[in-house]
Amino acid sequence: MAEKFREQAIIIRQEEISYGIYSMWLKTENIAAHAKAGQFVSLYCHDGSRLLPRPISICEIDAQDCALRVVYRVIGKGTEEFSGLSTGKHVNIVGPLGNGFPHKEKKAFLIGGGIGIPPLLQLAKELDCEKQIILGYRDDLFLKEEFRKQGKVYIATENGSYGTDGNVLDAIQENGLDAEIIYACGPAPMLRAVKEYAAKKQMECWISMEERMACGIGACLGCVCKSKEKDGHTNVHNKRVCKEGPVFRAEEVEI
Repeated sequence: MAEKFREQAIIIRQEEISYGIYSMWLKTENIAAHAKAGQFVSLYCHDGSRLLPRPISICEIDAQDCALRVVYRVIGKGTEEFSGLSTGKHVNIVGPLGNGFPHKEKKAFLIGGGIGIPPLLQLAKELDCEKQIILGYRDDLFLKEEFRKQGKVYIATENGSYGTDGNVLDAIQENGLDAEIIYACGPAPMLRAVKEYAAKKQMECWISMEERMACGIGACLGCVCKSKEKDGHTNVHNKRVCKEGPVFRAEEVEI
């Protein structure tokens, strides 16, 4: 079992990088040194009325300086509280949690959609292979310049304001792209389409699933998804996204 830590992290800096989307760098004692691309951390609110932590994917890791970056969208009172924290403030966090992406030396698609884009940045930095990065946005673009430092980037927008008018698979088709392996993170409809595409092309495919979580450590079973094989923990066809995931081989799970 991977080691996890609970600690009080210090905010190094925070900024709004797109409407309602914030980037926060945190100084940690142990978490950054043990984190891997695709894992997440749970952040606790200072407001005692909000007992459950908020799971947020890790965007970047600076193990040397014991720092990590999270990029999140404000969607409720918890993330709204985080967005108001400034440099030097403390936040209680637990991590690293979940399983990360495997590293394969194959020509790769990195496919991200919406707030599923940030977890792929650290993966793009770590992979030592030819990378084609396909990012899908609803409107405002974020992190695209950081991704361009890591590989060729193709963008799709729902409103056609930038890049391909459509979704990530439209961008792949429009640009005549091919690969041997897919790493993907994003909303369920996108992951479902990517899974079908991979099966049709007989490609290895790894997906990071987004689910609402409560405990974040596999105890409450609040984030289970349907799986092909029986789970050793519950002996039913379920997988815990926070524990066995959030990264799965695509054919392991139903979306």
